[in-house]
Amino acid sequence: MLPLKDDVPNHSFPLVTTIFIVANVVVFLYQMSLDLGRGGAPHGVGTAFVLEFGAVPCRLTGRCPAGDYPAPLMTVFTSMFLHGGLLHIGGNMLYLWIFGDNVEDTLGHLRFLLFYLTSGLGAAAAETVMNPDSQIPMVGASGAISGVLAAYLILFPRASVLTLITFGFFIRFVQVPAVIVLGLWIVVQLASGVISYGLTSEGEGGGGVAWFAHIGGFATGMVLLFMLRPRRIGRL
Repeated sequence: MLPLKDDVPNHSFPLVTTIFIVANVVVFLYQMSLDLGRGGAPHGVGTAFVLEFGAVPCRLTGRCPAGDYPAPLMTVFTSMFLHGGLLHIGGNMLYLWIFGDNVEDTLGHLRFLLFYLTSGLGAAAAETVMNPDSQIPMVGASGAISGVLAAYLILFPRASVLTLITFGFFIRFVQVPAVIVLGLWIVVQLASGVISYGLTSEGEGGGGVAWFAHIGGFATGMVLLFMLRPRRIGRL
């Protein structure tokens, strides 16, 4: 199930959303270029870049040395512009484009900027609290976008999303209620977070996805929406 477009009209150009998408794409292209040496051979510089600017929980808690890396708090923000691959950034930017413009339209540009960055901060905090000794860098805009999805769900509960549904040879474009699209997303995040925490507790590792960052971003977005007092509520 691939969401493509919602039916909520905009009343202003999504300036901040567009800037974030462009910035993420530019950083991703730069990140990928670092992993290509002469002749296109990988040499690992991109990995070092992620280790330097990704948000590492144990650095944030002071349980492992920060070394010559940037200040741990700074990496919380730089990590929001790093991604683990094409599918990672593609999915994130798709969701940000579909749902971010309407939340920005409701909050206004400056409040949306604050909302987005604070949601990302809440996401990093949640993952750090749940895995304080982790040495795996958190990267991606998923936490901040999770906050955007929470706000969208509250603001536009009756919206629908044009969705591509494929099942074998069955391919259809269907209008699906946004509550269902985002509701399924929430269930996946919660279930995956519980499962990954259980695996971590058993010493098997929690996989490569910071599920609790998604959950923390979503919860932060819900709280922030009411604190920032939107200038208008969605009419759908």
